[in-house]
Amino acid sequence: MSHTAHIPSHRKPRRSASKLALRAGVAGGVLGTIAVAGAAGPANAEPVTETIEMPTLGSLAAGSNLASAVAASAEASQQEALDQSLQTLEQAALKKASQDAKKAKAEADRKAAAERAEKARLKAEKERKEAEEAAERASRTSTRTQLATNSSSNDGGSSSSSSSSSSSSDSGSSASDSGSRTQAPTGSAASIVAFARAQVGDAYISGGTGPNAWDCSGLVQAAYRAAGIDLPRISYQQSSMGSSVSLGNLQPGDILYWGSRSGSYHVAIYVGGGKYVGAQNSSTGVVERSLDWDPPSGAVRIL
Repeated sequence: MSHTAHIPSHRKPRRSASKLALRAGVAGGVLGTIAVAGAAGPANAEPVTETIEMPTLGSLAAGSNLASAVAASAEASQQEALDQSLQTLEQAALKKASQDAKKAKAEADRKAAAERAEKARLKAEKERKEAEEAAERASRTSTRTQLATNSSSNDGGSSSSSSSSSSSSDSGSSASDSGSRTQAPTGSAASIVAFARAQVGDAYISGGTGPNAWDCSGLVQAAYRAAGIDLPRISYQQSSMGSSVSLGNLQPGDILYWGSRSGSYHVAIYVGGGKYVGAQNSSTGVVERSLDWDPPSGAVRIL
């Protein structure tokens, strides 16, 4: 046999390093336990011969898997509880949204019904006012026609003889304005007074010039225009015309003013008997009032 031939070894196969380390650790643990027990026991105690079985790798792996399963179960339970809570919140939100929608619809229906009722009321009120205004206009038209006829008769009487005119003037005089006697309106004055009185009841509108709404100077201008006399449009311009007269010597057709003569802020027409007609304000409209109700500052005569 060759000296170089391979001779099988009679040594046992080497164990792997990890197995050796594990066994060494287990053995060390057993010996350490025995040593501690021997040291703590009585001197004559018998040697410990019981072998303590250490946990194996399989049992450790099983414990780890159990912990993972428990954790996964807890997480699943928590997720389920969260899903149920979210579902409850969604249902509550849907219920509240439905209730709010019903309330909003009921409120919208109520408002729509109220608006329809208000429109119907306004329409009825408008129709009533239109009917009243139509009746008033018809009445004023009739009054104007009658006054125009009377004015024509008065103009014819004034062209007669002086003695007859004087007699008619005396018989046509009217009683007092605060104790003084004033002459009944004739001619142009009668037309002015008749026109002014025919507008009583009309509305007041700032800047109004008729035919159914006026401001103070618009009414005075229109009344004088009915007699063929042109006046300025503004109140202070109207009160600056003609000649100044005292309030104790007024005649029908005179222009009354409030404020100063060259700076008046309101005008009206004296109609005799201690009364005047004027477009006062939006609350009263065109009215016929006593001089005592709102005494004027002065008067001017244009006729």
